[in-house]
Amino acid sequence: MDNALTLDLNRRYTFADYLTWLDDKRRELVNGFIRMMSPAPGRVHQELSYNLTLALGSRVRKHKGTCRVYYAPFDVRLPQNGETTDSKIYTVVQPDLCVVCDLGKLDDRGCLGAPDLVVEVQSAATARYDLTQKFDLYEAAGVREYWVVYPYGSVEVFLLQPDGKYGKSAIYGKGQKMPVHIFSDIEIDLNEVFE
Repeated sequence: MDNALTLDLNRRYTFADYLTWLDDKRRELVNGFIRMMSPAPGRVHQELSYNLTLALGSRVRKHKGTCRVYYAPFDVRLPQNGETTDSKIYTVVQPDLCVVCDLGKLDDRGCLGAPDLVVEVQSAATARYDLTQKFDLYEAAGVREYWVVYPYGSVEVFLLQPDGKYGKSAIYGKGQKMPVHIFSDIEIDLNEVFE
């Protein structure tokens, strides 16, 4: 039986509910409401995600720290008001890529709390969502660094400021080395990403 047919898109759900949906549909929960995801991203999206995973993953590994890199599908639960029980978590997202440095946030179901870095690769279907709802979610959750990758060859970087808000973005493009701000000594050659 397809559970998706019985889900009410106007009802508010929790992570406990989310865990019971045993079909092959990809979804996120945003403040308890279902947001259906496309079944499979396009080829260019996947190439960029792969290139970023390789570039970022290899540099993080060489850094020899405690950080880990994860790519979609990977559930990131963003609790509110310190509520960490499954029945009190209303937001679950699957960023294209994320870096988690506090290993205490990791469990067998993904990440519980804000990753240090989140990357979303733009597509026509997600552009508005990534720059509005997800931007607001990541900012409110305390994601220190948020990258929005545009397939035509640039990355927009938002950094969390002391006031808990993202500051003015910086844009990097092909031919540039982009700093990974959560580290003091890692850069990504964007020619590797947009080859």
